[in-house]
Amino acid sequence: MLTVIAILIMMLSISPLLTLIALVAIPLSIVATVLIARRSKPHFAAQWSSTGKLNAQVEEAFTGHELMLAFGRQQEVEDEFDTRNDKLYNSSWRAQFISGLVQPSIMFLGNLNFVAVAVVGGLQVASGSISLGSVQAFIQYSRQFTQPLAQIGSMVNLLQSGVASAERIFDILDAEEQSADPVDPQTPSTNSGRIDFDDVSFRYVPDKPLIENLSLVAEPGHMVAIVGPTGAGKTTLVNLIMRFYDVDSGTIRVDGVDSRRMTRDDLRERTGMVLQDSWLFGGTIYENIAYGDPTASREEVIEAAELSHVDHFVRALPDGYDTMLDEEGGGVSAGERQLITIARAFLAKPVVLILDEATSSVDTRTELLIQQAMATLRTDRTSFVIAHRLSTIRDADVIVVMEDGHIVEQGNHEQLLAARGAYYELYISQFTGPVETVDSTEQPTVVERT
Repeated sequence: MLTVIAILIMMLSISPLLTLIALVAIPLSIVATVLIARRSKPHFAAQWSSTGKLNAQVEEAFTGHELMLAFGRQQEVEDEFDTRNDKLYNSSWRAQFISGLVQPSIMFLGNLNFVAVAVVGGLQVASGSISLGSVQAFIQYSRQFTQPLAQIGSMVNLLQSGVASAERIFDILDAEEQSADPVDPQTPSTNSGRIDFDDVSFRYVPDKPLIENLSLVAEPGHMVAIVGPTGAGKTTLVNLIMRFYDVDSGTIRVDGVDSRRMTRDDLRERTGMVLQDSWLFGGTIYENIAYGDPTASREEVIEAAELSHVDHFVRALPDGYDTMLDEEGGGVSAGERQLITIARAFLAKPVVLILDEATSSVDTRTELLIQQAMATLRTDRTSFVIAHRLSTIRDADVIVVMEDGHIVEQGNHEQLLAARGAYYELYISQFTGPVETVDSTEQPTVVERT
């Protein structure tokens, strides 16, 4: 900018008429740049969109390599890669080619401006109104004057690429933020773990109801089992407890305090989760267990491992607790990964425990160990257990049956079986043969499985 301003002053001091001619190149250069940039922008957007899709497919092909081989889809994956790669190639070269026209266009206009200045300057020299040295100096200044414009033109492709990338990032930045924690948060006076759902409603999409007018009380130290078909809202219910989402209406109280009046940190410090998908991080087994409480001593970490039946298989490993794990938990089985996550929950000592299908992907022996570990973990804690295997929740204090976001039944195992409702149908579908009903007034005929 300093160069342009200084040169402009020198040009005006030599000849205002020639300066006016030289300045004509500026609006023409701007118009050319805008027109070309407008044509290249969609291609830059397509380039980065294709790049993202191609990278995603490569990552999926590597992480799901065994599945791809098992189903014989190598050729299909390669064909899809070639198609995405061609799209990336086409959008990239078009974006680079079109944006690359900016600098030659500006240089061309600059050369036309040079010719105009030389012609008009020559006529003025012939008429004696200006000296030849002044015209020669003006031409040098005019060349320096257009040089910054040419430099800007050379960066248009980078600017266009940056704008296209920024638009993808702004889509994330413009996403709705989670609600802020209250300015004056409340803290429960007790730490018993009572959870109270009072007329709670929630939906992910405004016009598609999921949970409507749900009321439920989990007493301190009780085990609440949540069962129901896929999509009934079971996992959503525990996500609302953790405030991963806020309820649309109604109230969830933790020891008498509205969870929205508590800070998320305070709420989640009271809660531990063991999910179906085991969360392990790159590091040692010890570090993964200690993640539950970074301040815990090594003795406390090992005690948590012993209570969760982790210690016996860890000591059989060459490096013991210092065995390195990757993000996928390589080196240990699925059941052992699950036991490590339970040990992590042991170490956190939560008041409220959430178990979401924690035994669905393990063998029978490991499931028994996990059930024993979870039984110990649930002692003196309020627990919510989501389960499809009804054998794991027979001893629950309250069994809640959900369908389409509503509680259709609740009670203990014996009460719900006696009621012969939704829970009864789920139970006999797992432990007996199919239900055959001849008449709606007759009792179901149950065929026992061998």
